Amino acid sequence: MRRKDWLIGAALGAVLAAGGITAAVASDDSSGSSGSSDSTKVPSSSSADAGFARDMAVHHQQAVEMSYIVRDRTKNTEIRRLAYDIAQTQANQRGMMLGWLDLWELPKVPPGEPMEWMDMSGMPSAGDGSLMPGMATNAQMKRLGELNGKQAEVFYLKLMTAHHKGGIHMAQGCVERCEVPVERRLAQGMVESQESEVKLMADLLSARGAKP
Repeated sequence: MRRKDWLIGAALGAVLAAGGITAAVASDDSSGSSGSSDSTKVPSSSSADAGFARDMAVHHQQAVEMSYIVRDRTKNTEIRRLAYDIAQTQANQRGMMLGWLDLWELPKVPPGEPMEWMDMSGMPSAGDGSLMPGMATNAQMKRLGELNGKQAEVFYLKLMTAHHKGGIHMAQGCVERCEVPVERRLAQGMVESQESEVKLMADLLSARGAKP
């Protein structure tokens, strides 16, 4: 599959995911509402629900970009398949989160600093040039685009492992703090799938004589 086709596939998936979000949230609200106004309450711009949707959308976008880059830097089927799966999954989830913000009529740009909606204690601070913990810097993204073959594979796996660990911490924060049930379920699914991928990437790094 060519890069153009890959991009179109990811974009289409995101659009379809965003298009179905209204029905998903409406269904979630109605099941167990019992007439309570809390079931249809729109989250505030400073809520964990809005903060998670905004920040994780940005976080996911970089994972998609990283995966596109490594896809063009290696011919290894296993790495290309992993990168494709991550790109497709996170593009779709990003579309859902942006869809929620549209549904709630909330801005996609945070009113303050990123991650203000959750406690970041126990998580290493973002490095120079890194927007959020786990995210790669611009210099690291540029470096990934300059490598080829095994070097690109190893660097991608290391960057994505750190990226996933930051994402898992954020998703766990939403599970604990978010009030919209469908969003909490999405966050829990992220925790489980990304923990599984971290283990897979550790095995892939080991097979290449490298560590996370």
